[in-house]
Amino acid sequence: MFILGNSILDLVVKIDEPQDSDYAETKITYVGFVDPYGVEGLLILRSDDGKEFHMRAFSGEVARHISNFIEGQRDAIPTIYNMVEEIAELNELVLVKIKVYESGSVLRANVYFTGKHDLVMRNYRASDSIALATFYNIPILVRKNLLKEKMEA
Repeated sequence: MFILGNSILDLVVKIDEPQDSDYAETKITYVGFVDPYGVEGLLILRSDDGKEFHMRAFSGEVARHISNFIEGQRDAIPTIYNMVEEIAELNELVLVKIKVYESGSVLRANVYFTGKHDLVMRNYRASDSIALATFYNIPILVRKNLLKEKMEA
């Protein structure tokens, strides 16, 4: 195990393990903003069984990136995401999934890579992890206790 900043990197991990029963695969069904100025982002993740997770309190800038990636606009990748891509390429790693969960009162995500070695980067911002997952079109897994029945307006 290596400690990098506030995160722990596990180098011996089984990426191809069966899906954890505490998590459900989700799809983004809505990206928008909480406020009229686009300062705070909002997105809805929906599982195959119709349950949803409404995520907010993240940067409107990240919401715009997610929306652009969904629409296929990948020509203006933000510098930090580009850095992750370059590090992965140099180490012959491919991003394969993310897992979103609560850590205290904030959302975090584990980011899973595979390649020469399997690598899990733990406890990163969920919004940036979801943006990366959207860019690479990989599974977004959400802890089931965060998913609720769909709310009708």
